[in-house]
Amino acid sequence: MKKRLLLASIVATMLASSCSTPRDITYFQDLDNGAVVRAQRELEIRVKPEDKLTIMVSTQDPSLSALFNLVQVQNRLTNTTTSTKTVGTSTSSDGRVSFYTVDSQGDIMFPVLGKLHVAGMNREELVNYIAGELVSHDLVKDPIVTVEFANTGISVIGQVKMPGRYEFNKDHVTIIDAIAMAGDLDINGMRENVMVMRQLPDGSSEVHRVNLTDAAQVLNSPAYYLQQNDVIYVEPNDKEKRNTTPNGNTPYTPSFWVSLGSFAITIATLVITLSK
Repeated sequence: MKKRLLLASIVATMLASSCSTPRDITYFQDLDNGAVVRAQRELEIRVKPEDKLTIMVSTQDPSLSALFNLVQVQNRLTNTTTSTKTVGTSTSSDGRVSFYTVDSQGDIMFPVLGKLHVAGMNREELVNYIAGELVSHDLVKDPIVTVEFANTGISVIGQVKMPGRYEFNKDHVTIIDAIAMAGDLDINGMRENVMVMRQLPDGSSEVHRVNLTDAAQVLNSPAYYLQQNDVIYVEPNDKEKRNTTPNGNTPYTPSFWVSLGSFAITIATLVITLSK
């Protein structure tokens, strides 16, 4: 009788563990009510080779402004493919803009001013640099310079509801923003190990791992603020991975453990009976 009770207890324990609530689904589990959290540092979008920039110069004299602005003859980059989603707006009302393409040395050819080295600058620094160059060369006294990034896109792939490439025209886009753009992780996405691949200036890639269940870890990650061309990959959890095997998740279902427990009790009863 004692052996039967012991076996029943073991089976009950296995069933309870198989039906327990997983802790790897909820985001930011370390945050209590009223908690104040802050990112360690802000990472701004900075100009890199192969970036496309829209740079508009406005002055009180329209004819003078025209000297520094490219003819608007090309559609916004984000409208060229149906698989690309766009977040933000273009700089012109009809969606037509012109681009300066940053070359491999980090330079652009700007009207009148010639070659300008712009790599490494954020939006505000580039605005001030071009305005300063126009003023220092006595070309314009009061220029208003507007800079927009035309291809600050990120790719979100893996276990999300809407994978794809997302273009945005704003600074300080976070990994949380990207996940929201992609419709959030699906239930089988591994939240504790989201991978962000970042392209470095030398062409290599840097990999960061982010645990979305830990707010402090997310905010302190170098991948919290995204850069252009970052790739976010959400890998499947163990349950989804097991679905690719012949037996799948059968050994992890309650019915499996009930059957196994019943079989074990039957065998134990038979052994006890035969041993008497």
